[in-house]
Amino acid sequence: MRTHGWSGATPADDAEAIARILDEARRVLDRTGGDISITDVARGLGVTRQTVYRYFPTAEALLVATAVAQVGPFLDLLAAHLDGISDPADAVVEGIAYTLEQISEEKYLGMVLAQGRASAFSAGVTSDTALTFGRAILERFGVDWDEAGLSGAAFDELVEHMLRIVQSFVIDPGRPPRSGVELRNYLRTWVAPAVDRMRVPDRAS
Repeated sequence: MRTHGWSGATPADDAEAIARILDEARRVLDRTGGDISITDVARGLGVTRQTVYRYFPTAEALLVATAVAQVGPFLDLLAAHLDGISDPADAVVEGIAYTLEQISEEKYLGMVLAQGRASAFSAGVTSDTALTFGRAILERFGVDWDEAGLSGAAFDELVEHMLRIVQSFVIDPGRPPRSGVELRNYLRTWVAPAVDRMRVPDRAS
């Protein structure tokens, strides 16, 4: 890590540099309402644009990383909403439905998931950003994934499957869009059985 700039307060390492870039990017996003400029972020940090580009090659990459870093409060709300649901299929159904319903309410969640060039899905549901976000969602569920037989490769496939479902609803919510009971009934019919099929037979209830 270069020690040039940083308004005289050099980060101790790359991890601190990234954290400070993301923090400044969040301030820029809050000020602009959703637009981000590498120039503005660099100016706020007292570094050159090249310094920011060293960690984030494009403004889009920085926007996605910033939004993902700010969805912690939503994940806390999700965990509280799903409290008491221990069945994997029920948790996945409610988790998908609740996430879709909150996109318009949670600013940073919307940046991560809403249709557009800058989102966790911009590089596809198997991108590192999307999969990291998907794992963060499932890990907040009150489900013993190991006990259900959904660990390792099976858990990774479940993350991918959930993201593919979310992506499809983000791209095309339906005409008219499903919500509430109708959305959950649809997911119970078509998504829950897939989750159950992935479970170890003698552990499935």
